[in-house]
Amino acid sequence: MGKKKARPRRSFTPEFKAEIVELCRRGDRSVGQVAKDFDLTETAVREWVRQARVDAGERDGLTSSEREELAALRWENRRLREDVDILKRATAFFATETR
Repeated sequence: MGKKKARPRRSFTPEFKAEIVELCRRGDRSVGQVAKDFDLTETAVREWVRQARVDAGERDGLTSSEREELAALRWENRRLREDVDILKRATAFFATETR
């Protein structure tokens, strides 16, 4: 038996995700059936449904806007740490130059 070939990463609009979530919430079809009908992974659809419940306040967790803010803050924090590291090295370099 061969392994399944990895599916290339695709991106979907928020409107498309909302439509898929709504189809799952109606209860006409299972999450698995909706995923199969739209050629999506069941894991992705379940994650979209879970995130929609968090955003609606039906479940605990980080909302989409909080996730975006957290990602931006982590990126900024990483950049600032790199800046500090560069300044420390420059300080050490110039401290040895002046002696």
